[in-house]
Amino acid sequence: MTKERSYFEAMALRRQHELSPKHVPEVYHFDRSMSLVGMRYIEPPHIILRKGLVSGVKYPLLAEHMSEFMANTLFYTSLLYLTTTQHKKAVAEFCANVDICRLTEKVVFSDPYKISEYNRWTSPYLDGDAEAIRNDNSLKLEVAELKSMFCEKTQALIHGDLHTSSVMVTQDSTQVIDPEFAFYGPMGFDIGAFLGNLFLAYFAQDGHANDRKVCLV
Repeated sequence: MTKERSYFEAMALRRQHELSPKHVPEVYHFDRSMSLVGMRYIEPPHIILRKGLVSGVKYPLLAEHMSEFMANTLFYTSLLYLTTTQHKKAVAEFCANVDICRLTEKVVFSDPYKISEYNRWTSPYLDGDAEAIRNDNSLKLEVAELKSMFCEKTQALIHGDLHTSSVMVTQDSTQVIDPEFAFYGPMGFDIGAFLGNLFLAYFAQDGHANDRKVCLV
């Protein structure tokens, strides 16, 4: 990945802070030549959401806060709100973030469905499942259609990497960070990525609970 990703991260943070100031830290300074972003320090006891979920912590305001963040940042950067001229200018601002977008295309829409050096699974226990995915042509066709939508639909400014490690939380605060993958794409990508991470956290709880019991012994 090139240093230019810091430029798109700073631009996205500024725009998203304007639209959702309660849930996005403010950028105070950006130096493009140095790839330097000066932004609000997200103070303790904020922690990465994934760490809290692994520990079994419940966040009662998370759904409300993330819904507000996505509603504001997706609606107000789309043609549901902007004029066509405003929207085209905004799309043009982020269209050069091609290296990051190519990485997402590879990691999300290509590599998991074929042999790739970066694929990981619990072998040998999941070898059959991994092979079944690689041989499922119907699934790969569906994924190809989703990849086409990801590449072609410029609906709104999306975070582009909205998983549970891109969110910092306390019981009453939610802060979305690290939008270096931001570009104008399909709204459903952010929504689906975040919900998918919550599903993964939910179904992993049994394993994490066993780990916590071991730590207590």
